[in-house]
Amino acid sequence: MKEKILDFLREKYKRVLVTLIFGPILASLLISALANIFALNDILGEAFIILCIIYPVELLIVNIAALVLTIISPGSFMVHSKEARLFGIMDLFTVIAGILLSMMYALAIGVGSVEWDAVWDKQLYNSSIHQPIWTGALPTVLTFIVIGLIGYIVLLVRKLHETPPLVTVLCIAAIYIGLSQMMLFVIQIFKITPFEGLTYKSYDIPVIEYLPLMELPFCCISMAARLIIRKVYEWNQDEEHEIGKYAGSGIIGFFNEILFNSATWPLAALVAMIPLLGIVLAILSLFGQYPDHVIRAWTETAQWNLSKMKAPPNVEMDEHYLCTVAAGGHEVVVKPIRMGERHGHRILVNRQLLIANAFEQILEEKTPRMHRAIRNFYDKHGYPVAKHINTKAAADIVYFIMKPLEIMFLLVLYLVDAKPENRIAVQYMPKEGGRS
Repeated sequence: MKEKILDFLREKYKRVLVTLIFGPILASLLISALANIFALNDILGEAFIILCIIYPVELLIVNIAALVLTIISPGSFMVHSKEARLFGIMDLFTVIAGILLSMMYALAIGVGSVEWDAVWDKQLYNSSIHQPIWTGALPTVLTFIVIGLIGYIVLLVRKLHETPPLVTVLCIAAIYIGLSQMMLFVIQIFKITPFEGLTYKSYDIPVIEYLPLMELPFCCISMAARLIIRKVYEWNQDEEHEIGKYAGSGIIGFFNEILFNSATWPLAALVAMIPLLGIVLAILSLFGQYPDHVIRAWTETAQWNLSKMKAPPNVEMDEHYLCTVAAGGHEVVVKPIRMGERHGHRILVNRQLLIANAFEQILEEKTPRMHRAIRNFYDKHGYPVAKHINTKAAADIVYFIMKPLEIMFLLVLYLVDAKPENRIAVQYMPKEGGRS
């Protein structure tokens, strides 16, 4: 079986590569056709979603297969072999595509509710979630990942027979440091939830919610493991690296045996991580990144597995309605007054929102038919506009656009209500229904 797999790779690696790249594209077009999607924009949108889901899974499966093959036959993946070139291309593609697909998935598809720049104590709205990595310690996390990348590149490009064993061990230690941050990220975001279909109906099928974001770290682990296995094998193939030829006594002999026995490198690298981490943390402390940031990067968060902070409850902001959206603008502009309650949810209210709701209450009491007509029109045309208001700046603009209507609503209230300010003040109080 092993020989058949290797023969397949030797003879058809180009065909395999083409299939891996274009297979998901063809699959997305086929799924679009089966779903009776023929409009170009819809086909492109469907293809984009499918590619962001299929490619990471495909990359993960290929990397796992590559790791198994390397363990079975490390000699078949030496530097100048066709298999090595194939997996070298695959590794480069994995890193580039993995980063791009993870970003697209994070920003456009699966985790749109995650506010990546929101620290744990920031007030959020609706179903938004705070950042999984504390931005105050992000330089430390990124530095560790860069160190791991440097260790990987040095170990990859240097010829092993020209590299001192201690340098090799330090490179492996650096790789461990980078991978540790990736694994902490996986642990932080790991979450199993019931599957939700296109109708957002929950089924009794458990799924890993942020799986596409976890696949690149696992691919990186596979790449690092394969490289270390190849380097250990390469070292052992050189007769000059026999331990007996460099025998020593005492402590020198002990370290000589460790360094020249490549089987001990992975374990020795764990020990070498300690002084390497000490040096890196000492340098980072000069730039305001202290040793405790290694832990606080993951614990100074809320709503995640390693979080230690308790975030304030989210405020409900009905994205269907313009006044409610406008209340979520910058405080200096929209001037929020207090917290209110709408349909059992806490919302932030300002005077414009209170006036609009009081005006609708008057319409409902005095002219119910007109109220129904206006409400139907507003529900039909207001939502398409409001759903695009997803920034504070956009909410500020809506606030100013609604200002003339706010003045008109206020004039009507003062014309028909004996105590208009009392009516305005009680809007959105607990157990009171809200409308706008």
